[in-house]
Amino acid sequence: MKHLFAIAILFSVAFVASADLKCSIDMPAVPTEWLDMFKKCIESMRDQIQKEVDASMTYLAMGAYFSRDTVNRPGFAKHFFEAASEERDHANKLIEYLLMRGGLNTFNETSMITDLIKVKLVENTKWNSGVEALKDALKLEAEVTESIRGVIKACEGDKNDYHLVDYLTGVFLEEQYHGQRELAGMISTLSKMMNTHGTIGEFLYDKTLLD
Repeated sequence: MKHLFAIAILFSVAFVASADLKCSIDMPAVPTEWLDMFKKCIESMRDQIQKEVDASMTYLAMGAYFSRDTVNRPGFAKHFFEAASEERDHANKLIEYLLMRGGLNTFNETSMITDLIKVKLVENTKWNSGVEALKDALKLEAEVTESIRGVIKACEGDKNDYHLVDYLTGVFLEEQYHGQRELAGMISTLSKMMNTHGTIGEFLYDKTLLD
């Protein structure tokens, strides 16, 4: 029985080897009338996806730095790792939206998915204090917010994509503004604690971030 099984496998391999194999299949003739996103809007969305990925990598670097045994700020590490996941989730949501609207179909030359995301090195990988890291985070969030506003402006254009503009305004900007306000408050509170108690103030504040 084992010999028959081995022979069957050999015949299968021989058949596959002799077949005219293809790494890809021809694209089906799917109607394109439903593809109503315009090029400038799609390109702006692609740029925003990259910015969300870049922000996620920056937050990962922050989380890794505060996790080091020589720094040992588990609260800050937790905060920044969660922020990295949040930014990655934003990128996923934008990709899912483009897929829903057909903005990443491979037959559209302006929307190839193979070069959608590039992983860049994070330039700064060290922060002298928690306040410095939070200030960098707030600056980063402000840049992302401004970028989203740019996407909204691009997607309004002459052909105003009402659905996407409403989605970005009602979901993304809402979250960005809340996040920025939270970071501003964190910077204010931590700065006051450090002015009063020095580095012990940062140590105590770090514990509150673990809750």
